[in-house]
Amino acid sequence: MIRTLTLGTLLVSLTLAGQVMAAPAANLDQLLNLVKQGKTAEAKENSAREARFRSEKSNQASILAQAKQDLVTEEKRSVELETQFEKQELETAALQEALNKRLGSLKELFGVLQQAAGDTTGQFETSIISSQFENRGDYLTKLAKKMGTSSELASIEEIERLWFELQREMTESGNVVKFNHSVIDATGQEKESEVIRVGTFNLVADGKYLKYDSDTGKIAELIRQPSARFVETAEAMTNAAPGQLVEFGLDPSRGTLLSALIKEPNVKERVEQGGLVGFIIIGVGIISMLIALERIITLSLTRAKVRAQTKSTTASLSNPLGRVLSVYQNNPKLDPDTLELKLAEAIIKEKPRLERFIPLLKIIAVAAPLLGLLGTVIGMIVTFQSITLFGTGDPKLMAGGISQALITTVLGLLVALPTLFFHSISNSIAKNVLHILEEQSAGVIAERMEQEKDNDVRAA
Repeated sequence: MIRTLTLGTLLVSLTLAGQVMAAPAANLDQLLNLVKQGKTAEAKENSAREARFRSEKSNQASILAQAKQDLVTEEKRSVELETQFEKQELETAALQEALNKRLGSLKELFGVLQQAAGDTTGQFETSIISSQFENRGDYLTKLAKKMGTSSELASIEEIERLWFELQREMTESGNVVKFNHSVIDATGQEKESEVIRVGTFNLVADGKYLKYDSDTGKIAELIRQPSARFVETAEAMTNAAPGQLVEFGLDPSRGTLLSALIKEPNVKERVEQGGLVGFIIIGVGIISMLIALERIITLSLTRAKVRAQTKSTTASLSNPLGRVLSVYQNNPKLDPDTLELKLAEAIIKEKPRLERFIPLLKIIAVAAPLLGLLGTVIGMIVTFQSITLFGTGDPKLMAGGISQALITTVLGLLVALPTLFFHSISNSIAKNVLHILEEQSAGVIAERMEQEKDNDVRAA
């Protein structure tokens, strides 16, 4: 059974002369021979290695001796270099002390120059004067870096240049000058324009405010201009003759106030903040203004015709008083009581025409504040919803609801107050006309009663 298993194909890996060889063994005898051959080859290889090591042993000893000699040499050199370093360090300290004594107060001066150059560089980079005098901050940057990173001192020419730049900044801050420069308009197009620089505060061109970008050195027109009253001063500055005094909207904060004015919403944006309720209030207000104007104009013309009728003896059907008096003239034989009823009926017929739409004005005057209150409630609901979703960390999230709440209230009051005023005027004119009709009617009745009384006396 064992013989049968060992007759299978066997693959033995033998290491012979540093190489891996594979040989098949058909039986145990052949396997034993292969093992013996491997041992013989390993023994020969080991003998060759020992011989090679003995031959190189002398070379290793010489290399070790040379390394020890180099170590002694480098240690000696290290000691010499340390001695030389200490000597030079003492000489450097002595020279530095001598330099400090010679500099004296100049050392403080150079420190102040370095600080002034560094501070002025930042100021020049953001100053609009740099739009006219470009790249003037490069010199100061180099001067500050030179005095800060090296022991090199500033020359007299460099000190005078710093003095000149500071003096020019102070002088130009009080001048209003014109210069040509490329300007980027609101559409993104770049064109050459005459720019007016007002000190260190504002830039103006073509009647519009400009801004200076210190990073790119470009001058651009503000995408959105401030209110009209400031733009008018910019136009006056553009069109002013040399030496002419004009009013100008100056920004003493050098851009901060102007940025705030630009963000201020105009009338259209404020109305839009009111939302749907705001537009409804405005619509109601427009209707009330149209009705009020129609009533005031119509009633004023009617009153003028009525007053003219009081001075005429002929009744005209083009005015209420003429139509009332025509009843008297058309019924000359009626008794006073019947005539009084006829005149009262005529006056009642004229009253709806005179008081037309006046009650509607009163309703609008009452309803407008209620609509404003409705918008206020809706705005507060929006605000509380924003607080519920996002918290109170960012006030801008609540600004929309608060704006709607306040704007609708304002719109409601702005509609109600004039409407109430116009209602009062219209109502007073209508009552004045009715009073004239009643007065004239009473006079006509009194005249008829006197006529009948005279007739009775004559008949008696």
